[in-house]
Amino acid sequence: MAETLKKGSRVTGAAREKLAAELKKKYDSGASIRALAEETGRSYGFVHRMLSESGVNLRGRGGATRGKAKAAAAAGS
Repeated sequence: MAETLKKGSRVTGAAREKLAAELKKKYDSGASIRALAEETGRSYGFVHRMLSESGVNLRGRGGATRGKAKAAAAAGS
């Protein structure tokens, strides 16, 4: 995928649709936006925009989720 794109070049038409479909498939299978950006040689923002345009339900950020486990446990008891 990266070899067909020149860094900073505009991606339009069928090439854009193809790229969006490939990014969507990889993102849905677990790849991060940062990993996809590095793989394609494009920016994080570009990949994020392409995913949003193709209707992907973006995952939330990782990291600590303070209080959520405690609140869920209290609601379940």
